[in-house]
Amino acid sequence: MQEKNKQNCFFNTSRQLALPFTYKPRFISSDFINSPSNFAARTWLRISKTTYNVPDWPDRRLAIWGDSGTGKTHLLQIWAEREQALYIPASALQQTSSVYWSEKLQNKEIKAIVIDDADLVTDFHSLLHILNMTKELRIVTVLGGRSPPARWEVELPDLASRLRSIIAIKIEQPEEELLRLLFLRLVADRQLVIPTSIMDIIQLRLPRTAFAVRQFIERLDEITLVEQGGMTRNLVMKILDELSIL
Repeated sequence: MQEKNKQNCFFNTSRQLALPFTYKPRFISSDFINSPSNFAARTWLRISKTTYNVPDWPDRRLAIWGDSGTGKTHLLQIWAEREQALYIPASALQQTSSVYWSEKLQNKEIKAIVIDDADLVTDFHSLLHILNMTKELRIVTVLGGRSPPARWEVELPDLASRLRSIIAIKIEQPEEELLRLLFLRLVADRQLVIPTSIMDIIQLRLPRTAFAVRQFIERLDEITLVEQGGMTRNLVMKILDELSIL
């Protein structure tokens, strides 16, 4: 009975999309939802602080990790904007960019950096070089990833040693209420309209993870734009089947 009540309160309202352009998520502070699942990460990043003070993390380094869709990138971009930190996506770290980032970090105005999706970096030498430079220059460094740095598979012993020494804080899976708000926000952002009868199917079948919610809404948006035949029970079941989350 308790599980049934949870399902009944998961999704209640929504809307629908018919926009011809690619959806781009917004990562602004007012859109971030504070919850128990991200409390530890917010606390370590001192998101609630209004004045800047140098964090007392070992070597001024911290890692924020958690499953896909749990809000890591959103939180890291909020922190980067507040601290005027240099924000570096993993895709920007490659062997040919080492000189570029070295010159960037020499800028005395840079006091902090974020390396998002750092667990996806394939050029280990570039990552090691940046970690060495930030330590030498006393630059605050925050890494984002899907697992703690100590578990990342790296081929350089020196890099592995540095990663193991970084404090890693996990963002947990969202609570039921946060998942509901995430679902409704994604639906509203894409201007989707979901009939009540179809909503019942979704809330019965969709797993309670942020990744599943994001994947489902993204795929629903794509297919309804292409097929332009309206939202049907068969369409929703097809998407759930495609994502192997029935």
